[in-house]
Amino acid sequence: MAPLGDNNNNNVVVSNLKLERMLSMKGGKGEASYVNNSQAQGQHARSMLHLLKDTLDGVQLNSPEIPFVIADLGCSCGGNTIFIIDVIVEHMSKRYEATGQEPPEFSAFFSDLPSNDFNTLFQLLPPLANNGCGSMEECLASNSHRSYFAAGVPGSFYRRLFPARSIDVFYSAFSLHWLSQVPEIVLDKRSPAYNKGKIYIHGANESTANAYRKQFQTDLAYFLGCRSKEMKRGGSMFLACLGRTSVDPTDQGGAGLLFGTHFQDAWDDLVQEGLITSEKRDKFNIPVYAPSIQDFKEVVEANDSFKINNLQVFRGGSPLVVSHPDDAAEIGRALANSCRSVSGVLVDAHIGEQLSDELFTRVEERATCHAKELLQNLQFFHIVASLSLV
Repeated sequence: MAPLGDNNNNNVVVSNLKLERMLSMKGGKGEASYVNNSQAQGQHARSMLHLLKDTLDGVQLNSPEIPFVIADLGCSCGGNTIFIIDVIVEHMSKRYEATGQEPPEFSAFFSDLPSNDFNTLFQLLPPLANNGCGSMEECLASNSHRSYFAAGVPGSFYRRLFPARSIDVFYSAFSLHWLSQVPEIVLDKRSPAYNKGKIYIHGANESTANAYRKQFQTDLAYFLGCRSKEMKRGGSMFLACLGRTSVDPTDQGGAGLLFGTHFQDAWDDLVQEGLITSEKRDKFNIPVYAPSIQDFKEVVEANDSFKINNLQVFRGGSPLVVSHPDDAAEIGRALANSCRSVSGVLVDAHIGEQLSDELFTRVEERATCHAKELLQNLQFFHIVASLSLV
């Protein structure tokens, strides 16, 4: 999702800076914005709350005089991150109260790339409960106020973001499948991994798939290395990212159906209609990799800073939230908006907004023609991990 950094001297791989400055979920509050197309992510996050709470039960309780610090990595700009922080604060407050202690003050860091629409996120934050709030319990009971201090932290989670031993709980959902970059050899015509004719790994050749897999594991290793320095002893980390059930990395499951079918075909439409060249299409690849549970496990075990408390493939459901399942046009529009909300910024930068409109119009048309099939088959699976320091 952003450039790699050296864990020793934090040097930046300069060639990747462009992606970090550009990549974000679509900001604002328009029809194709992430705010208006992240209901499915919210539903998936809610379905995992029991696993999150199990992770929180393993967090060490420190003195109530020490602030409890939470960080959401890849927070984006919608209300889902605010909901999750509320859940964590409430759960940890109850744990403190169960021991007869007053809950500590809570601090929440919302972190994403600098290109993220932090303004929209901050506008969604309720005001901080004032000093007249009689107790933490009263604060938590108020729907119109928040019971934690909030701050935004712009930067790549593939590099250091926080001081050493400063975070009690790390939370990251639906973000780690975003790579720091498209593997360079995937865009190299001289390489056997050159992804000719495609804009995603789904259905690609074995060399392309291995390049994506290697990039994911390299990125995840950097991620874990940074968090191992930033997490407090006794802290925990809850991670969820797009995953797959197939051992074949060219079969990207739900991500493959989202990016590798109608989206791919829409790019081909633009080429066939002469609106873009095939070379222009081939220079665009989505930097997303849905790992298998083995892909993920290998990196964690090689890192040896974290122990795995829970690691599983979790069925999240469909990314399409529609009011009328029999309305093919609504389904087509929902698929196009969902796809645009997460990839539209990259598409706009590559071919411009006018051609981007043309592209997503064709995505919508194609998805409308396959609406019933999409509702039946478009299912997301997630790799869900609970980790703590060794």
